Amino acid sequence: MSDSQPLNILPRPAMASEFVPEHYFRRLEKSALVHGDRPLEVDLGCGDGSFLMEMAAHHPERDFLGVERLLGRVRKVCKKATKRGLTNCRVLRLESRYTVEWILPPESISRLHLLCPDPWPKFKHRRRRIVQQEFLEAVWSGLVPGGEFLFMTDHEEYFAWAEEKVAVFGRFERLEWEEDTFFYPKTDFQLQWEAEGKVMFRLRGRKAVNA
Repeated sequence: MSDSQPLNILPRPAMASEFVPEHYFRRLEKSALVHGDRPLEVDLGCGDGSFLMEMAAHHPERDFLGVERLLGRVRKVCKKATKRGLTNCRVLRLESRYTVEWILPPESISRLHLLCPDPWPKFKHRRRRIVQQEFLEAVWSGLVPGGEFLFMTDHEEYFAWAEEKVAVFGRFERLEWEEDTFFYPKTDFQLQWEAEGKVMFRLRGRKAVNA
């Protein structure tokens, strides 16, 4: 097959609000993801899309890309976005780490959200955690100067792991992130978790403007 031919053939019709890249083995151009010079925000592992929908509705001047591996979830999120008429929100069915490391273009993302990823709590499974040095390198490269990486988890040990990885990486400026720092809708999981008196752990890092 010629390298110029698209490798994006789906075994089904693409859904409304679904983003299907021209090629799954080549980095995208930023123009494929945004309208003009609008900021782009990426929600990795967007789940049921509740966070993604609220963010897109609250910020109509920004473009949003949800990334989700499971087809059933992608279908539900696409239906929600279409029903709400959110033309600034699309969903990509792909694995999160692959998307960041191999698909998203450099210096294209204003904010990347990673909310409650699988903590893989067993020691022997920690290598499967998404927050690794290679992932952080890819996130940093994908962010625009001044762009932000926002990580949230309910798992205290995973949070400590992520803090250490970010510290070792050494190129993110740590920023304050309280509940009222800016608009940040809560997922159904977070609401249930906090109703039980438990807390969420937050990490917010910024790529230097002159990076």
